Amino acid sequence: MLLSAIGSRLKRRRVEVGLTQAALAREASVSPRFLVQLEKGEGNISVQRLHAVCAVLQLPLERLFRGLGPDDRAKLALVGLRGAGKSTIGARLAARLGESFVELDRLVEDAAGMSLGEIFEIRGQEGYREIELRVLGEVLAAPGRAVIATGGSLVTAPDTWARLRAGARTVWLRATPGSHLERVMAQGDLRPMRGRPQARAELESILDTRAPLYAQADVSLDTDALGVVGVVDRLAAW
Repeated sequence: MLLSAIGSRLKRRRVEVGLTQAALAREASVSPRFLVQLEKGEGNISVQRLHAVCAVLQLPLERLFRGLGPDDRAKLALVGLRGAGKSTIGARLAARLGESFVELDRLVEDAAGMSLGEIFEIRGQEGYREIELRVLGEVLAAPGRAVIATGGSLVTAPDTWARLRAGARTVWLRATPGSHLERVMAQGDLRPMRGRPQARAELESILDTRAPLYAQADVSLDTDALGVVGVVDRLAAW
């Protein structure tokens, strides 16, 4: 899991600076094969060659390793757009580990005594955020370990997102916009498409806007590539 986290962070940074794998390998004086293994989280990592790659990417080692290794944060939180698989993966991971599974939006509804739709209609987004932050604080303060599934927009609330990152290990469950839509509709929820012919384009725009925020999570996992079982295995090992 450690190598996978390092690899995903390096790949994300390479894409940010606009380098191909071949170009980065050439500039860092490492073999293309080493770089492919590095980004996949496979094999042994040479510290010297890792340093060379980070130097080209202008990525401090402190930033690369931030949040990795031994951690006293007892809870793990899943973030990502609706349809990322947070509930499915979270429930399975919690069952695997013998821990509690918490869906933050369900607790928000319980605290407010109404559905999310009613909260937004009556109290607005500001009211929802106030309840969300308070409930999150209670979850993080509760003793013991737990797996938390968060709402897709939590990362857009700076105070709440900062509180979550400080109190729990965070994981961004990534997927393509098409996968997000397909998963939500497969659950029988047609709201994303109803009366919105540009639903996919809108979702792509939302993902583009939120991606830099989601990327602040400790770990990023591609649910399309790994599948539910693969993601649960990686997180259980972590």
